[in-house]
Amino acid sequence: MSRPPLRIAVLISGRGSNMAAIARQCGAGLLNARLQAVIADRPGAAGLDAARALGIATQVVPWQGPPQRPAFEHALAVALAATNPELIVLAGFMRILSPQFVAARAGRILNIHPSLLPKYTGLHTHRRVLEAGDRVHGASVHFVTEELDGGPLVLQSRIAVSPADTEESLSARVQATEHIIYPRVIGWLADGRLAWRQDRPWLDGRRLDAPLVEDFSADHT
Repeated sequence: MSRPPLRIAVLISGRGSNMAAIARQCGAGLLNARLQAVIADRPGAAGLDAARALGIATQVVPWQGPPQRPAFEHALAVALAATNPELIVLAGFMRILSPQFVAARAGRILNIHPSLLPKYTGLHTHRRVLEAGDRVHGASVHFVTEELDGGPLVLQSRIAVSPADTEESLSARVQATEHIIYPRVIGWLADGRLAWRQDRPWLDGRRLDAPLVEDFSADHT
């Protein structure tokens, strides 16, 4: 019996390149999922235009500063409830969600972070990789928990860092891998291969205690 498409809402703050990559795979029938809505925290987010061009409903829930966090999260919860998503996908969403918001949606929020977590949580990951002289870099797809960038990992990409790399070149190459691994994890959820049980991810019936890794090092010439 075929599974109904997984209902997704995507939260963005900027260009929404991962959102667009996911949407294109949904539109091409490569993912058994449907983007119900794209929600941004600022009206000028370029990803809103990209979503509209792809025929996806959009909404803005404006961020008005930390003192207004409870009101922001209430409005965000209302917007999400209206779309009834089974999965919330953070795609360049620059707001830290409260423990209460996350706990109410445990196992239903995914994020992608541009580093090989647990290394380099937070911002400026490419700069920090270069400053540290790391030889490898990548991105991590994980379930969102109360800990910033600390939820259980599912899949990581890995690239080689070249002596000629800059922040811009590293960012571009890591982002190219994000557009592959993020839809892949969503596809596993949509197909029922990936599940959230006992506060951990399970893949193909086995508890995932360490992330799977896809090595893209050979792709760099």
